[in-house]
Amino acid sequence: MGFSFSVNLLSFAILCGISFSHSLLDGGKHWALLVAGSNGFENYRHQADVCHAYHVLKDHGFPEENIIVMMYDDIAYNTENKDKGVIINRPNGENVYQGVKIDYKGKDVTPEVFLNVLQGKKEQRGSKRVIDSGPNDHIFVNFVDHGAPGLVAFPDDSLHARELMTALKKMHKKKRFAQMVLYVEACESGSMFNKILPNNINIYATTAANAKESSYACYLDKHLDTYLGDLYSVNWMENSDVANLKKETLLNQFDIVRKNTNKSHVMEYGDMDIASEPVSDFQGDTPSARNVYYPALPFDAVPSHDVDLHILRHKIQSSTIEEERSNLSRQLDYKFKVRSEIASQMHKIAAAAVGHDSGLFSEAISIRTEDINFDCYEPAVKYYSAMCRNINQVPFALRVLYILQNVCNIQGMSSEILIRAMDDIC
Repeated sequence: MGFSFSVNLLSFAILCGISFSHSLLDGGKHWALLVAGSNGFENYRHQADVCHAYHVLKDHGFPEENIIVMMYDDIAYNTENKDKGVIINRPNGENVYQGVKIDYKGKDVTPEVFLNVLQGKKEQRGSKRVIDSGPNDHIFVNFVDHGAPGLVAFPDDSLHARELMTALKKMHKKKRFAQMVLYVEACESGSMFNKILPNNINIYATTAANAKESSYACYLDKHLDTYLGDLYSVNWMENSDVANLKKETLLNQFDIVRKNTNKSHVMEYGDMDIASEPVSDFQGDTPSARNVYYPALPFDAVPSHDVDLHILRHKIQSSTIEEERSNLSRQLDYKFKVRSEIASQMHKIAAAAVGHDSGLFSEAISIRTEDINFDCYEPAVKYYSAMCRNINQVPFALRVLYILQNVCNIQGMSSEILIRAMDDIC
């Protein structure tokens, strides 16, 4: 109801000759790329976040033709969705799926398409729309999904930090933007920028977590049996829904989100001068017509990588049918079994790679660090996903990649040594 009201008010304003400014200084334009990189109903929250983000921008006057959306689109009409055609981002919330124009869905949600769209390269899939930006334009990128050290996941592949950084540097060199802001929701999302995003290419990024910790899901819906949002994401969007974006700076929003996202460390990277600019420069410069009130809700945030476990536990607790409870308990036991197998396999790989040195092995499986030897780590991760465990199909496999990261940081280690270990173990 709130979104249709917003549209009606906008239409009325246009009929009355009230103009809305979508331009920046020097004739610059607003562009946005919104991406949910997952699929499957247990990842409901990722597409809910992106749908909500679409309406945040649209309600603040962001030109629809300059918003590009990538999401698998398997949630609204999923067999598990008890409210067909509806996606909400908080309990009893509005249908954020309504009105969202999706440009790339299903198998078109890939790192390759994402990088092509971002860089303005011609794309033959989906709507074929790309960010056709120029030197005076502002670009806002919101990415939501699972992550691991040095990568964010897509349904069937992963985007590595250096691949993203190469694209961003090329765009800067080619003057594809005046300024760019990225909001990234994923575990270890800080590792996509930490120590590798320059502070002099007009890009500012904030992330849901630092380079070595989980991000958090929130808003368990007991009717839908899933989490509706991610803590960092709902915090920035619920702020943007009610704030005066012309007066609030990116730094103001960062501070608000950092305070409210109290389970992980919200981080900022890149050009800190951009943080002093108004949020409206990247999320739209028209006051929202929506009269939004967000009542306080019980705090129920859980680590993103444990969402599937918490959903099953909730289903078991709420079921009154013994046979159903037994079946759900078996599913939960199986998930723990798979996790144990993944961890055990990775421990064997690490042990083999370090020559069964007990000291090196103990450090590899226990410490968490921000340092990444990308030359070793990237090829090792890709080989592990191809030959041992598909990290995109088995999300818990993302949780053990820090061990490959640690092994790669050992002096004299190489991806070749790790790959030989994987050949022996996998």
